[in-house]
Amino acid sequence: MSTLAAPTTPPADPITEKVRVLVVDDSLIYRKVVRDVLAALPQVEVVGSAANGRLAIDKIEQFSPDMITLDFEMPELDGLGVLKWLRQSKRATKAVMLSALTIEGGEATLQALQEGAFDFVVKPSGNNAQQNQLELEAALLHRVDAVQLLLAGKRPRRNDLRGTAPAPVAKPPVMMNRPEASKHRVGIVAIGVSTGGPDALRTMLPQLSANLSVPIAIVQHMPPVFTKSLADSLSKICKLRVSEAVDGQVIKPGDVVIAPGGKQMKIYKTAAGYAQVKLTDDPPIQSCRPSVDYMLNSLAESFGNQTLSVIMTGMGYDGVDGCRRLHELGGPIIAQNEASCVVYGMPRKLVEEGLADVVAPLSSLSSEITRFTERVLR
Repeated sequence: MSTLAAPTTPPADPITEKVRVLVVDDSLIYRKVVRDVLAALPQVEVVGSAANGRLAIDKIEQFSPDMITLDFEMPELDGLGVLKWLRQSKRATKAVMLSALTIEGGEATLQALQEGAFDFVVKPSGNNAQQNQLELEAALLHRVDAVQLLLAGKRPRRNDLRGTAPAPVAKPPVMMNRPEASKHRVGIVAIGVSTGGPDALRTMLPQLSANLSVPIAIVQHMPPVFTKSLADSLSKICKLRVSEAVDGQVIKPGDVVIAPGGKQMKIYKTAAGYAQVKLTDDPPIQSCRPSVDYMLNSLAESFGNQTLSVIMTGMGYDGVDGCRRLHELGGPIIAQNEASCVVYGMPRKLVEEGLADVVAPLSSLSSEITRFTERVLR
């Protein structure tokens, strides 16, 4: 499942509290498969299973699980219905959707994320049952690790970014003192994001003006098909031109491209000074394809210190190596702050290493991007 997200990194302090999980699926066979995979993980306690949404709600009320795996199509009450109930009841339970790798599955998954799903896992569909189980185990382990970090108090619990749990007190951006990061004209904005990304992008990108003076290139950890659905959904609500990146595409000011799932994305500079996309089948980096580091390293070669890097919510460390390189070149770097992240992993490492020039809440990221891109340099 290498296209989904960066690998987890064990926390410095051991976490002993188990994640209590409820498995919800109308297929008896798939319920057993998911339950067996989860039960084999030492940090998981499977508290039960349910064959439909109505039964799931009863068992959520009975067991108060930390996490549920949730199917979409079920009798009596579907997965979206359960998500709406979780949001309305203000439950802290994290829902991880089990999605099909189809256009319909991608669109349904984005809707689920908008309704408050914590994350999603693509159902393996290969011919090798053992390989399918290994892929499912790796994907579920990643989500369990993220929930376990929340349980350990690494950051306050919240259901999502739409206010279904009390929002933290807003804090102004924290400015770092690195004068060299303000000496260069920004030529492109590079965004790296993972868990919680689709909803964060839906919040931030529509706030940017259609007159943005530079293009934006995004790596969102997602599998094929899903990135196309994400781009299409964002294009409907943004003033900017949002699309899934195409090999050879020249991206100009006002364009936003999202790296396709399953591909690596390089950004070159044309003779005219524009940014051009190169998609490759190069190997995953930190288990990620697309990889934030891969994109940022290409930008270090092409745009150098004219690259504004923005690292948003997500598990793992993808993007840190590329930001370190751009930081050395003098390129400005923005990190989303802890309180507004669904999972404070990717931005955390930047802050800990002193690589971030600005640490800002999600609500301020668009204004920070605008501030950097509209600077008049003398």
